[in-house]
Amino acid sequence: MRKEFEVKKVRFDVDGSNVVGTLRIPDSARPLPALALTGPLTSVRDQVTDHYAKEMAHRGYMTLSFDHRHYGDSGGEPRQYEHPRRKVQDLRAAFGYLAHRTEVNPQRIGALGICAGAGYLAGAVARDDRVRSWATVAGFFHDVEKTKASMGEGYQAAIDRAIAARERYESTNELEVIPAVGEGDVAMPLPEAFDYYGTERGATPLYRNEFAVMSREHTLPWDALGKAPSIRIPFLMIHSENALAPSFARAFFEAHRGPKEEQWVESKGHIDFYDQMDVIGPAADSLAWHFRNTM
Repeated sequence: MRKEFEVKKVRFDVDGSNVVGTLRIPDSARPLPALALTGPLTSVRDQVTDHYAKEMAHRGYMTLSFDHRHYGDSGGEPRQYEHPRRKVQDLRAAFGYLAHRTEVNPQRIGALGICAGAGYLAGAVARDDRVRSWATVAGFFHDVEKTKASMGEGYQAAIDRAIAARERYESTNELEVIPAVGEGDVAMPLPEAFDYYGTERGATPLYRNEFAVMSREHTLPWDALGKAPSIRIPFLMIHSENALAPSFARAFFEAHRGPKEEQWVESKGHIDFYDQMDVIGPAADSLAWHFRNTM
């Protein structure tokens, strides 16, 4: 039976910056199980994470989707700054926020990451005992060594450019940005990414097609794969052979040390997991089963 839910706009603080989110509170017996959600590179909450937050709220879970610092409604300067460690801090603050809500059972807090959010979430759950179980959908689990090998000399060149961009921002307040999607010098040079972020399909008033170049100082060395051996809590990984980097997903799953289950499902591509209900609905059913049985 699908639950109705109340929607609240909420705020919590991370290092003096306002983080803005959407809380969905099901009409169910209290205290409720709760989930914090995080999504793809450069995304805001009213894109991918809200789809999953709504579906999980319909299944009885209180959900918190939010804009990470530097994005959307949330504070943080500069804007469009993709910083994995800061996203981990945001997630840990979200876990604490949920744990202190009177509607929530603090012993039943879980977390869900989609695409790049999966790799950031790995860093957040690795050493946080407030989270009892976690799951990922079409996760991108960054492998630094393979990235270095594939980029060659371009890897260090990209980091050097990012450092120069940061130093220029710190001295002049001038921020170098490139498009998140499009042609040429862009953050996500995949036609499928443009089909979502560069068209009406993913359009939202909160989203900006921009990526701060200084971000690469932190995104390129972010080693999601290296976090896997530190994770001991139950894990569900939902992925597809047609989603992004299935070999990275397999390597992460193998390295994960807690109880785990993988589901390989059909999809036309990666972005199907962002907004196609014939993919999201079955995934949400599997997620609900996982969290119901592991927290």
